[in-house]
Amino acid sequence: MGLALLIVVLKTLELRTGDERYAVASRFWARIFGVNFLLGVVTGIPMEFQFGTNWSEFSRRTGGVIGMPLAMEGVFSFFLESAFLGLFLFGEKRLPKWGHWTAAFLVFLGSWISGFFIIVTDAWMQHPVAYRLLPNGTYEVSSFWGLLGNPWAWLQYAHNMCGAVVTASFVMAAVGAFYLLQERKGDYGRIFLKLGVVAGAISCVMQIFPTGDLHGKYMAKHQPAAVAGMEGLFNSAKGAPIVLMGQLDIEGQKIDNPLAVNSVLSFLIYGTTEAEVQGLNSIPQDQWPSALPLLFYSYHIMAGLGTYFFALMVLAAFLLWRGRLYRAKWMLWPILMSFPLPYIANTAGWMTAEIGRQPWLVYGLIRTSEGSSPHIGAGTSLFTLLGFLGMYSVISILWIVMVYRYIQKGPETSGHEPVEVSLVTSA
Repeated sequence: MGLALLIVVLKTLELRTGDERYAVASRFWARIFGVNFLLGVVTGIPMEFQFGTNWSEFSRRTGGVIGMPLAMEGVFSFFLESAFLGLFLFGEKRLPKWGHWTAAFLVFLGSWISGFFIIVTDAWMQHPVAYRLLPNGTYEVSSFWGLLGNPWAWLQYAHNMCGAVVTASFVMAAVGAFYLLQERKGDYGRIFLKLGVVAGAISCVMQIFPTGDLHGKYMAKHQPAAVAGMEGLFNSAKGAPIVLMGQLDIEGQKIDNPLAVNSVLSFLIYGTTEAEVQGLNSIPQDQWPSALPLLFYSYHIMAGLGTYFFALMVLAAFLLWRGRLYRAKWMLWPILMSFPLPYIANTAGWMTAEIGRQPWLVYGLIRTSEGSSPHIGAGTSLFTLLGFLGMYSVISILWIVMVYRYIQKGPETSGHEPVEVSLVTSA
């Protein structure tokens, strides 16, 4: 989703400047986008199938709510994105420049609308709104606009999309740094590095403030147990510290070897260092997050990497402004080596959100233990999980090989040919 936005930026620069290099650059990244889109479909569809296979009771009780945004995602966004992706990949010679730009923009629009409807579904599980309980124990939507206007959804969506742009920016900047360090494809290396650093600096700042800040405050209001688990805060405290590093000791209900900054957590949540932050011991233990250590470490991985991203991209943007970035190998190497980290940070962020919601499948309404399929045994679920892990491992290797091949060949070899259909089809 983040790459779709950056491709639109490249196409816009092509229209405004008439520079053919931007057309070649957008064509190069369109190939990589096509591979990502294909593998995203292959890996994403089985997840929706699991609503019926592994979570049939959850689907039965909440289908009247979550079915609506998921259906809209498929009808209004996925088909929009996939249809115009075909025009974008294969229609450059057949469409005028503005028509090809429009195809790129509609691919971007479709992917971002798709993300919104999916997050509306997840946000209802995090913070259910606009629903009514029927006599048969199922739920239905009481207000369509109330469902789409869920404040949690908009905050989570903004934070998530910033994360998508951060990921795309780091990958694009890393490819640019790779070309400059190899002293080849210098024009495209500078284009990729400049766009990646500018977009990365903006998205890294927005990832922390305002989107991360507002989402954290809203979570503290509606999911205090999740926030307490993320911070490893067992006892309510005024002027609560924020723990930067440490090891969670559940039995001792403390953080071992903590590196903490006093009163910062109270300030971040409530805007004052004197505010009291609710601890886990003030919440019934059967409502604590089920996997506290995993929640604690996932959150700190996400927050730690987010801080690193901010520092790296702001420094890179400063060097770019001073005209020194392209020659600063001491900065190009960290940019190149950091490209996998946003994937880790995004995964840790989603783990934080979903583990923090536990033990609730729909917060406050349905426990996770109540939503699974009653006739599917643990052995069957484990078997299919291992099968998916094996399949996804093979697909991941194929993805790495294909993307690495495109990067090694470089933008100049892309010409006007579309994505290699035989290779993608066999994938």
